[in-house]
Amino acid sequence: MSAISAEEAFQAYEAVRHRLPDVAPSEQSYRQAETLEPLADDFDVFLLDAFGVLNIGETAIPGTRERIETLKAAGKTVLVVSNAAGLPHAALMEKYTRLGYDFAAEDVITSRATLLAGLNGKRGFHWGLMATRDAGLRDLEGLELTYLEEDPAPYAAVDGFLMIGSAAWTEARQTLLVAALRDRPRPVLVGNPDIVAPREHGFSTEPGYFAHRLADQTSVSPEFFGKPFTNIFDLAFKRLGPVDRSRVLMVGDSLHTDILGARAAGVASALISDYGFFAGADTAAAISQARIVPDFVVNQP
Repeated sequence: MSAISAEEAFQAYEAVRHRLPDVAPSEQSYRQAETLEPLADDFDVFLLDAFGVLNIGETAIPGTRERIETLKAAGKTVLVVSNAAGLPHAALMEKYTRLGYDFAAEDVITSRATLLAGLNGKRGFHWGLMATRDAGLRDLEGLELTYLEEDPAPYAAVDGFLMIGSAAWTEARQTLLVAALRDRPRPVLVGNPDIVAPREHGFSTEPGYFAHRLADQTSVSPEFFGKPFTNIFDLAFKRLGPVDRSRVLMVGDSLHTDILGARAAGVASALISDYGFFAGADTAAAISQARIVPDFVVNQP
């Protein structure tokens, strides 16, 4: 678990704005609400982030399951759109079931799936993999992969790098990766653009944290899959089919991923203020500083 604070995480996102979608700063005002309930009549589709909306770490957020059930009973479509790359899809679905959620597998859109959909002509590559062995390789069986650990040989040998899970990543491994890319630049695909994720006792550092650092230290520009980049929204809209984007609401806890991503995708957004990234923080000040303005600030789902 990282000792990084919410303020430090916020400033880390601000420092890499040049790599995030180029959306004009906004001066619009936002509406405030206690929950999503008063917004229900305005939208047909609700896209929910996971961390900060469904759960904090391994703990479900109180009231979210009931809110989802109410929205579905009212005829609303509810999808999860999450930068969850570290777990295979089946394992992620098992986690949501443990937390009390009842989602169809096709209604959970992840950055892991977005990365896999974006490989295209790179499927013949031998990839060095940033991931936790315990998570397993389901979803990835068709790829030639070598885990990146303490042996420097794979860093030199592979054709490119996939950054999907950083729970087991270390500074020693990061040093090996940076050195390998300085010696021979190669593609770096990032399956989770998050810099941090909120957990029960602070923030964890995520693949985006390490990807932006290597971008600062090498000539390589990583390719990101997931919020705030529109590729994950493209996958969500492929699942939805024809839909009026003015009737779609992205709900999340992060200005720089959920809200910026929603604006880049042309959909409305609601920032959760009492859980996740901004729990206990000054949400209004952060919005003013970043000039990433949601349509709504909602205390809890």
